[in-house]
Amino acid sequence: MERRGFLKSLAGAGLGLGMLPAWGAAAPAQAAGVEDCLAVVVDVDACTGCGACVRACHERTAARVPQPVSPIPVSRWGRDRKSDWWGRRSVTDRLTPYNWLYLQSCTVQTARGERRIFMPRRCLQCLNPPCVSLCPLGAARQRPTGAVYTETSLCFGDSQCIAVCPWHIPRLQAGVGPYLHLAPGYLGYGQTFKCDFCEDIISDGRPPLCVAACPHGAQHFGPHAEMTALARRMAEERHGDLFGLQENGGTCLIYVSSVPFRDIEASLLRQGLVSAGRPSLRPAGASLERENRLVGTVLAAPLAGAALAGLRLLRDHWRDKDED
Repeated sequence: MERRGFLKSLAGAGLGLGMLPAWGAAAPAQAAGVEDCLAVVVDVDACTGCGACVRACHERTAARVPQPVSPIPVSRWGRDRKSDWWGRRSVTDRLTPYNWLYLQSCTVQTARGERRIFMPRRCLQCLNPPCVSLCPLGAARQRPTGAVYTETSLCFGDSQCIAVCPWHIPRLQAGVGPYLHLAPGYLGYGQTFKCDFCEDIISDGRPPLCVAACPHGAQHFGPHAEMTALARRMAEERHGDLFGLQENGGTCLIYVSSVPFRDIEASLLRQGLVSAGRPSLRPAGASLERENRLVGTVLAAPLAGAALAGLRLLRDHWRDKDED
């Protein structure tokens, strides 16, 4: 078939394929069954900010993000998202594609005077994650353990996961991923990366590396029901506060603190410590507003999937012709 005829056939097929499920997309996301989920409780009062958890995480994840191509393709759609952290892989004072956990700290005024707060921040692993529900290509997925991770062979870096995450946790690295082999400059921006809850490790019943590395016992790991009970008991004993049990419908990361989280959030904002890669502590239920506005993304997924399938077919066709 001549190339022009092939393109016409491909275009016609694409219109029909638009009604099919998205190429490579996972089945519609379901909320993880709480009875099967694992969870981590972080005792904010016990965290000293030693950084052992950050180092353990960084050693595992830094090599998981591939080196971007050079030069990174420029988007032909007028939306250039050259988020390149390759030359800053050692940065640990915020979330980046190469740093999936960091220590957020601030000074809070309490009844007993000023107090320095340290909080290990990473993906909270929502029980019903909007990033999974609204990923156009099904790249964001969730295991029965509750671990939310990215299937890198499907991620094109469209950043919907960042947009719908109430804390904007995922981070984008340009110039990596499958879009480079299809239509760089026209399709995709790279890939997004975030904490995957050490999904391969916890599947074997072992705790995440950050939990195992904590020398002060500030992090606890176990079944979600047990961790929920532990967090409630700790908060009750201290007349403290909880974060993660209700936020975004519940998460697999629960913080306990004797200092109210609204006071910590106010201090973070006042001290200018909330920015890209440095998430806030948004209140419960604040995340679904944007999710509802982006439902159209899901409706457009079949057409996007068909287009990607067509591009892959086109690439293979041209490769075969070159080999001939």
